[in-house]
Amino acid sequence: MLELATDPGVSSLMLSRIQFAANISFHILFPTINIALCWMLLFFKVRYATTGDDNWLRVYRFWVRIFALTFALGVVTGVTMSFQFGTNWPGFMETVGNIAGPLLGYEVLTAFFLEATFLPIMLFGIERVSDRTHTIATALVTLGTSMSAFWILSLDSWMQTPAGFEMRDGVAYVTDWWEVIFNPSMPYRLTHMLLASGLTAAFFVAGISAYRIYKGDPKHSAKLALKFAIITAAILAPLQILVGDFHGLNTLKYQPAKVAAMEGIWETEKGAPLLLFAIPDEETRSNKYEIAIPNLASIILTHEVDGELQGVNDFPDAAPPVAPIFFSFRVMVGTGVLMLLTAGFGCWYFVRKNQYPPWLLKATIAMTFSGWVATLAGWYVTEIGRQPFLVSGVLRTADAATQIPSGNIALSLAMYLSIYFLLLVAYISTLFVMAHRAIRLEANNLHVSDMQTDPAAVGGGMSEKQFNLEKQA
Repeated sequence: MLELATDPGVSSLMLSRIQFAANISFHILFPTINIALCWMLLFFKVRYATTGDDNWLRVYRFWVRIFALTFALGVVTGVTMSFQFGTNWPGFMETVGNIAGPLLGYEVLTAFFLEATFLPIMLFGIERVSDRTHTIATALVTLGTSMSAFWILSLDSWMQTPAGFEMRDGVAYVTDWWEVIFNPSMPYRLTHMLLASGLTAAFFVAGISAYRIYKGDPKHSAKLALKFAIITAAILAPLQILVGDFHGLNTLKYQPAKVAAMEGIWETEKGAPLLLFAIPDEETRSNKYEIAIPNLASIILTHEVDGELQGVNDFPDAAPPVAPIFFSFRVMVGTGVLMLLTAGFGCWYFVRKNQYPPWLLKATIAMTFSGWVATLAGWYVTEIGRQPFLVSGVLRTADAATQIPSGNIALSLAMYLSIYFLLLVAYISTLFVMAHRAIRLEANNLHVSDMQTDPAAVGGGMSEKQFNLEKQA
């Protein structure tokens, strides 16, 4: 990494962009899970309260621990994001701080304080407060996570499709807060991201639940969580496709250069084909090794067989890099198709066969973190597609970047990447340790409040001899 700093072709601007991308890529992994996982926890708690079935509380108690771990990492990694506005992107706040500052402040006031206040009750109060109070605390934390997503996506959407402001002496001033918050792309981006979070959490829950079952977990609670997650994914996946179509049409209207890069269209043309595969060449401004379906891109984006789509070459001073957007978009779509197929097969086996075959358990385990792949790919399309602007049409990325030496940025980038790699390995390892612990410590619990397994209680679980062998192992 330090070698990059000595490379004359690698500037402070490029290193700052890489560092911000690394930070946001790592940070987004955790809120993407928790935004929807919190709603799932609320569902589990309400189901327990309405049915009295201990299995729902078992599911809740297992997943609330994973929520807490994920929440902690999300908060810590989020703090580093705010530092970079001052260290790496001073021109951002100087130019649009009148808009970005309040939106970030609203996120803290309406979301972070709500989460910080009621999270301790949610995590530690299940046996200390009434069931109703605990459910309300869970609901308020859930509301807080969603409000956080609302304000952050409002700001990001405004950077994509700015509205409700005017420029005075190179500084943005708000003229209409309603237009700032509910800018043209905000409703589509928020809905798309919430559904993405739902799919990410659904496959996260399904994958770890499938892992528990595959490793011999005999409890009904693991099967219940798997069934719930797979059905949730099967509902959300088609909705995401529909919302993605609307979001694409909105992007075509307000950011046609991004859509041209997504589709690999260099020259404006009618009846544009859908490229299943190609290798975009920035130098020749063309694609190599195209595999295309005639007219399909125009049909999808304009709903007309001969619909006209603008090409990248129509935006000589505002064209984003094509290759990373082109490939990221296909990774996102491809992962989404795999999600749809996995959820579809899972529902069919649950509903028609009342079983979940071993091969599908393995496939579901393999899809545990598929939501991360799709979300990151989607964010790369969104953020790289905005280039060369930090705020579309208002502030160029190069004009907001720091002037500090590239060596300093390379050093901090190397530290970030090292720490993030270790944290990610530790996080994933801990998840599966927790899954193993749930198999061992809850195998024979007659009461969900008892976290120490009673080997004498053999209500359908392993024998005392088997338990002792497991305990020794």
